[in-house]
Amino acid sequence: MPLVGVDMANRRRNIILFILLVAGCGYVRAQVQYLAGFDKKKVHYGIQIGYTQSKFEDAYTLDDEVREQMYGSGSYYTPGFHLAVLADLRLGNYFNLRVLPGLTLINRTLNYYWSPEYLMSHPGADKKRNVESVYGEIPIDIKFRAFRWRNFRPYLTAGGSYGFDFASMRNNKNNNDQSIIRLNTSDLRYTMGVGLDFYMRYVKFAIEMKMTFGISDLKIPDDDLYTRSVDFINTRTFMLGFTFEG
Repeated sequence: MPLVGVDMANRRRNIILFILLVAGCGYVRAQVQYLAGFDKKKVHYGIQIGYTQSKFEDAYTLDDEVREQMYGSGSYYTPGFHLAVLADLRLGNYFNLRVLPGLTLINRTLNYYWSPEYLMSHPGADKKRNVESVYGEIPIDIKFRAFRWRNFRPYLTAGGSYGFDFASMRNNKNNNDQSIIRLNTSDLRYTMGVGLDFYMRYVKFAIEMKMTFGISDLKIPDDDLYTRSVDFINTRTFMLGFTFEG
């Protein structure tokens, strides 16, 4: 019996020593600071991929003739995809200037809420129209970085962006296809975002959330009820981005 008690005590001691060893190794590993000199680089590059949600921001028309036939219009967020390259210029210990030229593929919708009387006389009226766009974009951001803690560093971004829609139907002046909503090709926006840098062994990885607010009126004043239902159209986009920098 005494030998059994001694054996159990030795097992407990070995288990405790093993747990302390594993915990100690994990603690030491957590203290390893990867890419310690990365933020001191004057210029570095990367790539960004993102999942987007976009919609139109519109103002319902004040046209009384349209209001008699339509109760309103609206837009809901729809998914898209973003791909960009990154060039980053260090401005100081806490500020960077970033340029992210890239492409964004989005599909936005406009929903129409017709009066019952109008639908009875026009049973083929569209209740929703899609607008597919392929934007070439040139965003310019200022990045403010907080203190680095181990291998993490939170940051904020703010800036502006210019977009050109390669898939725009602007030049379809006759609008023979009545399902087309013509929009201007150029779009100016301002952006705000928040993110977190992860310093890994070989690359810096970041997760970023960004909102983009259009300031340009995209509407082309065609003389049809679908276009006349709004007094202006601009865009709102949310992006969840993943950046790899080397």
